[in-house]
Amino acid sequence: MDTLEQNPVHKDDYHPDFLEPSPIQEEYAPVIFAQDSVSHVVSIDVLSGKEDRENVLQARKSGKGVLTAPFRLLKTNRLGVILTFAVYKRDLPSNAAHNERIQATDGYLGGVFDIESLVEKLLHQLASKQTILVNVLDTTNQSYPISMYGSNASNDGLEHVSHLNFGDPFRKHEMRCRFKQKPPWPWLAITTSIGILVIALLVGHIFHATVNRIAKVEDDCHKMMELKKQAEAADVAKSQFLATVSHEIRTPMNGVLGMLDMLMDTDLDVTQLDYVRTAQASGKALVALINEVLDQAKIESGKLELEEVQFDLRAILDDVLSLFSGKSQDKGVELAVYISDRVPDMLIGDPGRFRQIITNLMGNSIKFTEKGHILVTVHLVEEVIDSIEVETESSSKNTLSGFPVADRRQSWKGFRTFSQEGSMHPFSDSINLIVSVEDTGVGIPPEAQSRVFTPFMQVGPSISRTHGGTGIGLSISKCLVGLMKGEIGFVSIPKIGSTFTFTAVFTSGCSSSNEYKSQQINCQSNTVSSEFHGMRALVMDPRPVRAKVSKYHIQRLGIHVEVVSDWKQGLPSISRANNAIHMVLIEQEVWDRDLKSSGLFMEKIGPGSPPKVFLLSNSINFSRGNTTPGAYGLTVISKPLRASMLAASLQRAMGIGNKGNPCNGELPSLSLRNLLLGRKILIVDDNNVNLKVAAGALKKYGADVVSATRGIKAIELLTPPHHFDACFMDIQMPEMDGFEATRRIRDVEQNINTHIKFGEISVDDYNNVSNWHVPILAMTADVIQATHEECLRCGMDGYVSKPFEAEQLYRE
Repeated sequence: MDTLEQNPVHKDDYHPDFLEPSPIQEEYAPVIFAQDSVSHVVSIDVLSGKEDRENVLQARKSGKGVLTAPFRLLKTNRLGVILTFAVYKRDLPSNAAHNERIQATDGYLGGVFDIESLVEKLLHQLASKQTILVNVLDTTNQSYPISMYGSNASNDGLEHVSHLNFGDPFRKHEMRCRFKQKPPWPWLAITTSIGILVIALLVGHIFHATVNRIAKVEDDCHKMMELKKQAEAADVAKSQFLATVSHEIRTPMNGVLGMLDMLMDTDLDVTQLDYVRTAQASGKALVALINEVLDQAKIESGKLELEEVQFDLRAILDDVLSLFSGKSQDKGVELAVYISDRVPDMLIGDPGRFRQIITNLMGNSIKFTEKGHILVTVHLVEEVIDSIEVETESSSKNTLSGFPVADRRQSWKGFRTFSQEGSMHPFSDSINLIVSVEDTGVGIPPEAQSRVFTPFMQVGPSISRTHGGTGIGLSISKCLVGLMKGEIGFVSIPKIGSTFTFTAVFTSGCSSSNEYKSQQINCQSNTVSSEFHGMRALVMDPRPVRAKVSKYHIQRLGIHVEVVSDWKQGLPSISRANNAIHMVLIEQEVWDRDLKSSGLFMEKIGPGSPPKVFLLSNSINFSRGNTTPGAYGLTVISKPLRASMLAASLQRAMGIGNKGNPCNGELPSLSLRNLLLGRKILIVDDNNVNLKVAAGALKKYGADVVSATRGIKAIELLTPPHHFDACFMDIQMPEMDGFEATRRIRDVEQNINTHIKFGEISVDDYNNVSNWHVPILAMTADVIQATHEECLRCGMDGYVSKPFEAEQLYRE
């Protein structure tokens, strides 16, 4: 109203400290929002006043708008009314009981109306030059009507009475209108009456629209809640569907891969062995596809978590090199890894997820590279920031293969770590790594670079048909890098190549490697280093980057390395008597460049006790000429170089140490066949094929295997006293699942241990074992994180996912 807008009421006009508190009562209705013009009501409890309380409770009880009796407004001292609505949390029927309405009430909505200002303003627009006198009465009590507006002076002239409906069925109002001057012409009276009727209709329309708006908001709110519930239910259903499908596919795949593995141990000819290996590779590709889809589902649901365990970074990259060495040799692409000496040997983090990132990036590089090289480098972030030399080594054609590459510095452009605003993790035990994977492949077109990290998106429609894949490897890698508190980026030039770079934050592990390093991947840590310690080697390679990679791998064996670029520099180094060279490693490019010089070099180092000469070759085609390295007694070492493979080759050629190859990524049958000899292991699975696969895998190591198909049978066999050293327990079995069987076994063990502790039973009756706890490892095709956590909660000691391999079972 104009009057109120000219004289607004501000909070400064009253003092909350002097306001009286609301009396103690069962419920309150404080005002939580008010228009500025009536902001003085913010501290009022509407239920504290008798009339207000009756008005609010009547609105809640009836479900309709309720008007108060007229009262004097503060500040203006004019008559006004309050219209109150009850707002419910849910839809209620018209015949809802009083208690139902009380329970469903969410709050109240009220409006203060200045009757005099409203009527005067509307009449002024309708009356033109005539003066109209209007009386508005509250006639709820016919005997004592209450004047809400106008004077009580009587008038003998023409008077028009109209009934007003403000939306409150319990109160009655009427309006009496007359002219102050002589009676107007009949048409003017009709016009005025029509105007007043329009006013009444407008007021009613306002109230009706307000009620409808409130109802619509409540209805939209209910619909949104229903949609939210449906979305949550759909997400749960999707997770359950993926888990079920994964389990149902993994179970038969476990049998297929397990039986193929056992078939490879039988007598097969070359053709049959090739067929079996092809089938096994196809099965593993299918399992890898399932793992990628499950990882993508975990990322979307926010349930992907990282482990915190100790691991050897160099050993992991050696394993990845072994995975892609065959493909790189087939293509003639040079594959190499270089890790800075400043990177610690042991780190704490998630080795499996780190391996997954490297595997995805190298897999893409192998897929799209037909010539040149693929180089993986690992440095500390501080090392890259402080040293420009690290970044200028690969400039121009000074690269691993001589092919130009995309500048790796552009791949981390925009990383927070390298910006002034960004900062590295300052903790003393934090290790900030930066890893680059550069290739000389086909590159990525500029128009496709924006969607590289988008799930299920590939560069072109023919990519999946030409190279295969799902297109989610990079999106998963980006998520994993984010979980490792790092960033990932790339630079790509069509027909030149691509360089992907990412950072990751780990924790420095302890210096002692005995806590984590397994026999399979790190057996050279003690034996190999001691065998070659103190030896000297000469590397002949004209390319600094490639020579640096070779030097890195040779130095890992404890060998001192000297690098020269050609024959002329090599001969003086060998002839120096004070620095005896034990071995010479010649890059194939040097040998093939001038076969005549190569022969002369071999003749000059021949007399006396010449060093052992090795040829570093990237393919099985060792030489382009008729004179092969074998004619000079050279030993060929195939790339990519790995510490274990390099050590085995040097051992065989130089006749030192173990002439076998115990660390080449495989588990030789002669050395491991008796590792589990005398160990009795129980396998529980309702699937006969899985029983055969697991039993066959463990028997390869000499274990005595007992099989059971039911959880109840497992409880009987594992009730102390028994002679089992371990148990592999399937989770999903009829009658009793693996979780329940494990809980019962642990309860029996705890009960017996308690009785033995308090001397209630004799330890002699239980094979002189005072603390029974047989290791139980879950064996299931369900790889959901929740399943793993449930295994630990029920008392299991480990987890083996199907399909498993012999090495995985043995390692657990």
